[in-house]
Amino acid sequence: MAVAPEKIRNVALVGSQGSGKTTLAEALLYRAGIIDRTGRVEEGTTVCDFSPEERDAGHTQSLALASFEWHDHKINLIDTPGAPDFAAELHAALQVADLLVFVIDASSGVDHRATAIWRQAADAGLPRMVFVNKLDREHASFENVLTELQDAFGAGVAPLELPIGEGPEFHGIADLLTNKAYIYDSGSAEEAAIPGDMEEQESEVREQLVEGIVVADDDMLEQYLEGNIPTPSELEAVLGLGVADGSVFPVVCGSATGPIAVDRLANFLAEIGPSPTGRRMTVTMSDIDTEPACDPDGDQLAVVFKTISDDYVGQISLFRVLSGTINRDDNLTNAATGNSERLRGLVSLVGGKQTDVDAIAAGDIGGVTKLQQTRTGDTLTNAGRAEVQLDAWPEGVLAYGLVPKTRAAEDKLGTGLRRLTDEDPSLRLERSEETRQTLLWGLGEAHLRLAIARLDRMGIEVETEDLRVPYRQTVTGNGDAEGKHKKQSGGHGQFGVAYVRIEPMPRGSGFEFVDAVTGGSIPRQYIPAVEAGIRDAMADGGELGFPIVDVRATVYDGKHHSVDSSEFSFNMAGKLAFSAAFAQANPVVLEPMAQVEITVAPEYQGDVMGDLSSRRGQVQGTDAGPWGEQVIHAIVPEAELVRYAIELRSLTGGRARFKAERVTYEILSGALPEAATA
Repeated sequence: MAVAPEKIRNVALVGSQGSGKTTLAEALLYRAGIIDRTGRVEEGTTVCDFSPEERDAGHTQSLALASFEWHDHKINLIDTPGAPDFAAELHAALQVADLLVFVIDASSGVDHRATAIWRQAADAGLPRMVFVNKLDREHASFENVLTELQDAFGAGVAPLELPIGEGPEFHGIADLLTNKAYIYDSGSAEEAAIPGDMEEQESEVREQLVEGIVVADDDMLEQYLEGNIPTPSELEAVLGLGVADGSVFPVVCGSATGPIAVDRLANFLAEIGPSPTGRRMTVTMSDIDTEPACDPDGDQLAVVFKTISDDYVGQISLFRVLSGTINRDDNLTNAATGNSERLRGLVSLVGGKQTDVDAIAAGDIGGVTKLQQTRTGDTLTNAGRAEVQLDAWPEGVLAYGLVPKTRAAEDKLGTGLRRLTDEDPSLRLERSEETRQTLLWGLGEAHLRLAIARLDRMGIEVETEDLRVPYRQTVTGNGDAEGKHKKQSGGHGQFGVAYVRIEPMPRGSGFEFVDAVTGGSIPRQYIPAVEAGIRDAMADGGELGFPIVDVRATVYDGKHHSVDSSEFSFNMAGKLAFSAAFAQANPVVLEPMAQVEITVAPEYQGDVMGDLSSRRGQVQGTDAGPWGEQVIHAIVPEAELVRYAIELRSLTGGRARFKAERVTYEILSGALPEAATA
C-alpha cells in the first residue's frame, strides 16, 4: 500500500569522500533488517555501490536509493558521492531530499568539501543534521569536531548525544534529551545510567541544549523559566520544528562499522526528521508558477531526478511524487515531450535490487522501469501542461575528444552518448565542426573517465584526446591576385580567370562578398561559383587549416571562354585567387578568448591570480562572494584552459571552482602551439 506523506522521510547522506556515507547506509539497512550482514566498500560488497564501475573504483560515483521501514515510518535513504567530480549526483539528491545528514569523519573533522556542500544546502534552504562517524578510530575527537562544526556553521549546531569513550574505547552514547546512556558492548543498545565521570559534562551540555530548544516556543520557554522541565517528547516536537525551518542542526554520533548508535540515528530520522508535507517545489502549470500541496488525492505529478541503466531490466527512472498517487499501469504525459508514458513497472529500490509495488503516493520516492522517452529532469503528470522546476544542473568544465577505435564503435557511439547524456544532464555532447572533434563535457577527469567506462561496458571502445582549440585566421592588410584555372585534355576544356581583392573587416563581421565585375568579363551565371570557391578556400584554411574569417572579398575582373568555361572552372579560379591574395594580406592567427569567473577561498586568491598571469590572462577585477570567497573575473585564452579544471583543483586543494564562456577572438600573441597543427 502507498505510504501516507506524514510517515515518509526523504533523507540524503552527504559529505566528503571517505567520511563513511555508504558504510553508514549499509549499517542502517542492517539495523532495519533489510540485510543480514554488512558489506564493505573496499570489497565492492555494499548495497549502494552496486555498479561495476563503483565496485572497481572502491568508492561511490552515483547516487543510490535504499528504502526501509523504521518504527512505522518509511525512510528513503539517498547515498551520494563525496567527490566534486560527481557533484551532479549530489545535485540530484538535493532536488528531492527533505533532510540532509552530513557524515563527518571524527578523526579528520570538517573539511572544505563538507563546508562547500553545507553552503550549497543552506542556499537551497534544506534542513540539515550531522552524524559524527568513526568515533572508534584512533585520534577521533567528538569535542574537536563539535567545535569545528559550531565555528563553521554557527550557533544552531546542537549536540543531542555525547560519546561514551573515544577511539578504540568508544562503546556507547549519552542521550541528552532523555538523560540516559546506551551501551553497545553486546552489539545492541542497552540502557544504562550516565557514567559518573560524565555526569557533570552531560548535565552542562544538556542544560545548554534544553535552553536552546525552549527559546523556539514561547509557551515552553515560559514554563521552563517557572522551573518546569519539558519532557523528552515535548523537546523533540519543538526540536523537529527547528530542524524543519533550518534554524537548528542536531549533531549525533556513532560508528557505522560498529555499528554503534546507528539505530539511534534512525530513531531521530523518524522522530524529528521533516516529512514531505513541508517541502514545496515550484511547478509551472499553464505558464503560471505554483507550489502544489503534497496531497495523495491531488493531480498526479512526479519528477524524474535520476536514471539508472540496469543490465537486466534496462532503464530505471527514479522519481519523487509531488502530488497525487501513481499506480501501476497509469498513463502519464511527459511535460517536456508531450508524449504519453505507460508506467508498467513501479518499483521500490534498495540499491540495485528492485521490488515491485502497486502504488507510490505524494511525498514518496520510487522507480519505474522501461520508460521509452523520459529523461532525467522530466516531469510526468496527468494535469495537462505542468512542469517541475528543478535547479540548473552543474555545467561541464572539462572536455575529452572521443575517437572510436573500430567501425562498429563508430556506428554505436552516437546512440551510446545520447544514452549517457539523457541519464546525466551534467554531461554535454558537442560536435565541433571547426576542430572536427566529438567532445564530451563533464565536471572533471573522474566524471569523464566514468562515462568512458560506461561506454566501454556498452561495447563502445573509444580513445580520448584533449580538446583542440578552434583557432581561426584573418588578414591585417590588403591582397590582390589572379586565379586562373585552365585545363585542356581533348574535347571541352576548362577555363576560368578571376581577379580578387581582399581586405580586413572588423572582428566578428564574418565574410562579405562583393561583385564588382563590369563589362561581362565573367558571365553573371558564373559569379556565384567564384563566391563558392572563395568560401571553400576560407573553410579549408590554407596551410594551417584554420578557417578564415572577417574578410571582404571583391571579384572585380576576369576572363572566360565561350566553350570551355563552366561553374567548376570559376569555382577553382575563385579559390586560387583568394588563396594567393590571402598570402599577400599579412595573415594572422586568431585565438578564442574566454570570460572566466573563478570563485576561490581567500587564502588561494594570490596563487590563482599569479597563475592566471602565467596563462596570459587579463584579470579584470574581483568581488566578494556570499560565503566570504573571492570571485575573480578575467579574460583568458582558451588554449590555457584545456585542462584548467584539473590544474585549478591541484593548485587550490579543491577550494576553487570556475566557469568560462567564449566572448571574442584576438590575434594570437606568441608562437602557435605544435599540437594545434598536429
